[in-house]
Amino acid sequence: MRILLSNDDGFNAPGMDVLKKIAFSLSDDVIIVAPAKEQSGASRSLTLHDPLRLIQYSDTEYAVEGTPTDCVMMALNHIFPDNKPDLILSGVNRGGNLGEDVLYSGTVAAASEGTLLGVPSIALSQTILDANEIYWETAEKLAPAIIKKLLKLDWGEDVLMNINFPPVAPDQVDGVEVTRQGKRDLTNLLIDARTDARGRDYFWLGYRPSLGSPSKGEDLEAVSNRKVSVTPLCLNLTKDPLLDALNDVLG
Repeated sequence: MRILLSNDDGFNAPGMDVLKKIAFSLSDDVIIVAPAKEQSGASRSLTLHDPLRLIQYSDTEYAVEGTPTDCVMMALNHIFPDNKPDLILSGVNRGGNLGEDVLYSGTVAAASEGTLLGVPSIALSQTILDANEIYWETAEKLAPAIIKKLLKLDWGEDVLMNINFPPVAPDQVDGVEVTRQGKRDLTNLLIDARTDARGRDYFWLGYRPSLGSPSKGEDLEAVSNRKVSVTPLCLNLTKDPLLDALNDVLG
């Protein structure tokens, strides 16, 4: 099995080192095409107005000066067009991709692009509640067995798997739960207003690390209960039950 690795935290991110260990526990044919620098929050953006530059570290390791989506496109259509991967793993993200996070996440975007191009794809994220205490070993230890089980299933053409590991040590994890995408408390948004040396205002956007009070069955709820959350995400955003009502109204 050939596995392609990517992420949105960047080629040299700690989560990529964890992802390598996960991938090499599954296969000895692993290739890496990841952003040259951090692209968190890039979602599924493409680089259309600037050139893409490719940095080759070895025959199997490349960095792209672009977005996670750029990376997967380059990997499948330019770098390895005749030897495409059987599986794409994206991550391990520094922080959870839960609830609405999946709409902004470059980690999920890389898996989305892989899915669009016909390759089974999985996004992996390590949830963080304290920036000084990141349990990378939880994802490293638990991911391989979960991935092996997922590969036994036919997901369908427009589905990717989104896995979030709870912010606890491996021996404190209380199982795996199949979940649906939750909804965050968006009041956690932080806008930090500052002034530069020339007197001009500027701002930093970010979210305070919080899981809120999610509903049962949601990804946020599972992780808050020390469980690994596995959510099947569908790329087709059509609200099918509304089609008939729309036809009636619009004639």
